[in-house]
Amino acid sequence: MPGGGGTLRLMQRGQEFSIMAEGGIELMNSRLSGSEEALARLTAELLAGRKAPRVLIGGLGMGFTLRAALAAYPVDARIVVAELVPEVVDWARGPMAAVYGGCLDDPRVEIAIGDVQRQITGQGVWDAILLDVDNGPEGLTRRANDSLYDSAGLAAAREALTPGALLAVWSSAPHAPFRKRVRAAGFDVQERRVKAGPGRRKASHVIWLATRR
Repeated sequence: MPGGGGTLRLMQRGQEFSIMAEGGIELMNSRLSGSEEALARLTAELLAGRKAPRVLIGGLGMGFTLRAALAAYPVDARIVVAELVPEVVDWARGPMAAVYGGCLDDPRVEIAIGDVQRQITGQGVWDAILLDVDNGPEGLTRRANDSLYDSAGLAAAREALTPGALLAVWSSAPHAPFRKRVRAAGFDVQERRVKAGPGRRKASHVIWLATRR
């Protein structure tokens, strides 16, 4: 990964795929998509009625957030997906093409290779910013990701959003200091617990839905 973040490995067992970080840490699995889909669905519900929404997704992952966004947003939406690691896009068009289901070919979608922070600039650019980067505010893979979630990063996100727009953040676990920072940065915030997959025993993740004041 760029910036000294180590190595990602794509693993396959039958029809199941897994993306692993160094040390055997599983970052994502093709069997678990519930919380990534909820990230897009919940955001779209809160933005219902906006015409031609402009949506930024930080992190392509296995395409679950993107596919859910395409299902939830109108035909005039513009969705930009920022992916740091070019090989992830190669996997999406190659061995994992069936998992992505052709979502990269939707005319509403633009793939931007590089750090999502490059897209979080300007004033009133986006109606929604969805961040599924690293492990959330307590990252595992890349120290530079921390700057997305600190006070300066949240201020930049607020500036880049239109009034009443949303910053949605996926996290593997609750993080009380981050919730306080979001409020201090000028957002009204909800914290939602969502399941990673079907069944009572599946892990739950956290999504913060932050509305720009």
